[in-house]
Amino acid sequence: MEKPRIAFLGLGIMGSGMANRLLAAGFPLAVHNRNPEKSAPYAAAGAVVATTSRMAAHDADIIISMVADDSAARAVWLGETGALAGAKPGAICIESSTVTPGWVRELAAAAAEHQCELLDAPVTGSRVQAASGELNFLVGGSATTLEKARPVLAAMGKTATLLGPAGSGALLKLINNFVCGVQVASLAEALAMIERSGLDRDAGLAILANGAPGSPLFKGVSARMIAPDYTPNFLLRLMAKDLTYAIQEAPFDLLTATAALAAFQRGIDTGHGEKDIAAVIEPLREP
Repeated sequence: MEKPRIAFLGLGIMGSGMANRLLAAGFPLAVHNRNPEKSAPYAAAGAVVATTSRMAAHDADIIISMVADDSAARAVWLGETGALAGAKPGAICIESSTVTPGWVRELAAAAAEHQCELLDAPVTGSRVQAASGELNFLVGGSATTLEKARPVLAAMGKTATLLGPAGSGALLKLINNFVCGVQVASLAEALAMIERSGLDRDAGLAILANGAPGSPLFKGVSARMIAPDYTPNFLLRLMAKDLTYAIQEAPFDLLTATAALAAFQRGIDTGHGEKDIAAVIEPLREP
């Protein structure tokens, strides 16, 4: 059977890995990125490079967005040059960005006006998982639509779990990231306490990593903190954005998320916003 034509919008840390997986799986692909320099390698690999989201979406069966936030997503989907303006009736629109449920519901209504179907399908995993096709999709929308899109999602990830109506995937993604943000902020404080107290850092960290706190996130981020290696897997400023969205969505005060946000904001204020989330420790290392 002929593979569906895909339009992919956003070629950042996550989007680039996902788009490469689609190319490797043989899907006809059109791409658009705000910075056209990031699109050049995809032309060489056989993708169509579009100058607007509308052009990328023309004749696509499935349109996927992976951008930074609500504002960036609104820009690629809506307006005269947005993807919906070029989408054909029956196209499946997939919002994989980490955005608010409110934006997802707005996009779902706009997609319906264009006779398109919408899934919100943000992911768990970071740069490595995107490149290796090991993402987990958190899906909101119709079960029927998900089944239509599942072969495409399978090329980029290992699971796609339906969580409820539109907005459900977006909400769980914010919950997931707020828990991660809290853990990374507390890890930064713990490691800085070890370093500044004169304890044996390697021995102390081994106790934590091999005990109850030792999640995969703990182990991966602590290694980058020790190196230090702040090559972005997950941009520090985007964690601050995710924590802000989670705090806005919660039906009660997220006290731990608020404290974690302060730590990440301090990282941004001291010049680490474009680095990996592990750089949140750096302000604590200063005398």
